[in-house]
Amino acid sequence: MRADRLVAVLLLMQARGRVTAAELAAELEVSVATARRDLEALSAAGIPVYPQAGRGGGWRLVGRARTDLSGLSAAEAQALFLLVGPAAAVSGAAKAALRKLVRALPETFRADAQAAAEAVVLDPARWGAQESAAGESAIGESGVVGVLQGAVVRRRRVRLSYAKRSGEASVRVVDPLGLVEKGGVWYLVAGTEAGRRTFRVDRVVEVVVTEEEAVRPAGFELSAAWGGVVAEVEGRQTASVAVVVVPARLVSVLRSQFGRHCEVVEEGGGRARVRVWAPSPLMIAQHLAGWGAVVEVVESEGVRVELARLGAELVARYGV
Repeated sequence: MRADRLVAVLLLMQARGRVTAAELAAELEVSVATARRDLEALSAAGIPVYPQAGRGGGWRLVGRARTDLSGLSAAEAQALFLLVGPAAAVSGAAKAALRKLVRALPETFRADAQAAAEAVVLDPARWGAQESAAGESAIGESGVVGVLQGAVVRRRRVRLSYAKRSGEASVRVVDPLGLVEKGGVWYLVAGTEAGRRTFRVDRVVEVVVTEEEAVRPAGFELSAAWGGVVAEVEGRQTASVAVVVVPARLVSVLRSQFGRHCEVVEEGGGRARVRVWAPSPLMIAQHLAGWGAVVEVVESEGVRVELARLGAELVARYGV
């Protein structure tokens, strides 16, 4: 996992002062290109890691940070924890490393560093899809995400110009609690006058960080709060269920349509009995309509009715 590697890179550089990308690659058992990207990520985040060209060159960890993490400035400590913090929720090794790093920081930096570590959660699964391996995410990227990260860490209220699905924008003042990247899409979890809400960051037209202190509920934990959001959304997405029979060889295709919301109930004789879920009978029917007579709906009168209606509409428009 990348967070583990970033911590390992920093600790190696503390011990050696200077390393090359090739040396890091051999030590961490990754490619040279991956090692170089990790070094560049640390440098871009503000950690005092710099490349040096020529004979005896490589990458150096400069200043007092070479011998003690307390040599990191407050901004550098926050940058480091923004990079490695998100994986702590899914990696025991990263969580243990973060605890050690917090203890190694000056006491005045610890609160902000801890806040940075808890500011972002990575959820690699797409909505309704099987979980995948966590990729390398653009944590700390510039633009709206970076501004919101800073507001979360500093606990500052923000004013959002937010576009609704209709395209109309409204202005909202919210207390940013954390950021989540799920399936390549960023979400802001925030407190509002109407309670906790989740906003898609790609719909944020403009964000202004105010000097008002954000209200953060006692005991709030971003990963647990996000788990509740996912459960609620997934619950709405599985309101309707149907059981269908398809050729066993096509189960993988059915899974690609329904993701996690597809379960093989029984299989044998080249046929499979499969249970599928969606928010409504119509949405299940829309997924299945293109299968024609290959799929048979054996349970769910609502889905059969919707399939018949869709078929009648197609015949009315295209029948001869």
